[in-house]
Amino acid sequence: MSAPVPRRETAAKPTATLTLFDAVMMIVGIVIGVGIFKSPSIVAGSVANETTFVALWIAGGIFSLIGALCYAELGSSHPNAGGEYYFLSKAYGGWLGFLFAWSRMMVIQTGAIAAIAFVIGDYASTLLPLGHNSSAIYAAISIIVITALNVAGTRESKRLQNALTVALAIAILAVVAGGLTASSAPAVAATSSSDGGFGFSGLALILVLLTYGGWNEAAYLTAEMRDTGRNIVRSLVIGIAMITVLYLLLNFAYLRVLGLAGMKASSAVASDLMKATWGNGGAWLLGIAVVSAALSTLNASAFTGARTNYALGRDFVIFRVLGKWNEKSQAPVNALLAQGIIAVALVVLASFTPDGFQTMVAYTAPAFWLFFLLTGVSLFFLRRQPAANANHFRVPLFPLTPLLFAAGCAFMLYSSVDYALGLHSGSIGAIVGIAVLLAGVPMLIWAKRSA
Repeated sequence: MSAPVPRRETAAKPTATLTLFDAVMMIVGIVIGVGIFKSPSIVAGSVANETTFVALWIAGGIFSLIGALCYAELGSSHPNAGGEYYFLSKAYGGWLGFLFAWSRMMVIQTGAIAAIAFVIGDYASTLLPLGHNSSAIYAAISIIVITALNVAGTRESKRLQNALTVALAIAILAVVAGGLTASSAPAVAATSSSDGGFGFSGLALILVLLTYGGWNEAAYLTAEMRDTGRNIVRSLVIGIAMITVLYLLLNFAYLRVLGLAGMKASSAVASDLMKATWGNGGAWLLGIAVVSAALSTLNASAFTGARTNYALGRDFVIFRVLGKWNEKSQAPVNALLAQGIIAVALVVLASFTPDGFQTMVAYTAPAFWLFFLLTGVSLFFLRRQPAANANHFRVPLFPLTPLLFAAGCAFMLYSSVDYALGLHSGSIGAIVGIAVLLAGVPMLIWAKRSA
């Protein structure tokens, strides 16, 4: 299928309002979410020893940096508010860009927003329950509030993002301080549950990489970032370095207080750490940290997700209502509203399953890693095309760097499909997510006929 005929864009366009600090805070806010409070105990039960445990978290940071370098070249050489949508369209043709934008609007980003909102709902319900569907109610309310804030304007959204990210970092450092100053846990040999000769299971690596996930959202900031050619790579490298350091410090704290065996036996490793160091008062601090993380991620995900919807409406006439940029608020208001409505609808549907969060994770994962892989490969095609920015960043050690990134994405795609379809409650979400992705094919045919 050939690319669509470009339509004339609206007069109002994205302007460069995001500083390097804003971009770093956005990246850190997206990546550091609830995963770091849930994944370490499962990872601890899937490795042979503490050295392997720490090595996996370092490997996750290195893999993220490799991918970030690829995205830095893509974003600096072809800056566009559409991010991956633009890269895929330019490399493979408009048909794949459309399927990605459709999938992101209906599956990937909206599903992720719904999953994050369910975490907010779970923790809020422990403080003030609202009945049987308390978590879903809080989730829907949080999406509505964050969407309204982003509709109000980019300035308001980025101020909240910066505040939440700083508060989150302070809370995590407080947890780290408590863990590193407490008495060390007694040395207890852990029983390995790894499946193979490498000292860890595939599940361990999956969870580590998922916990690092989200830095690719920086691609959607390039059209609104000042001095994109330099700041895109700076923001990614600084952001991932900060995230890796925070993750390592937090995991060292877990190990010091609980030990690998204690982490493996814990169902809420961060909560157990706080109780062991600061008593019951630590539970409140942990609650603040988790809610801050979830709100920070939700706000950043809503901000970047709407940019793809905007690009979709800008290029395809059947979605033209989404391609309008509000000059007053400096935001794609219609795209934000559509995204919020879809996310709330997913919350309502997932509320009928045993675990809304797990259902939404399974719903999004296969599509996410599929397009992540294709975006990494697109670098090989786009290097042959003229760059929009003459002084763009070029990934070092080409082609080894993008090949390593693509291989990692391919493994994660296989693992996420295998893991999601193997879950009794999550398999429904995975099947529905794949079905919605495939529904983009008839939508593509309609879009081309309407062009």
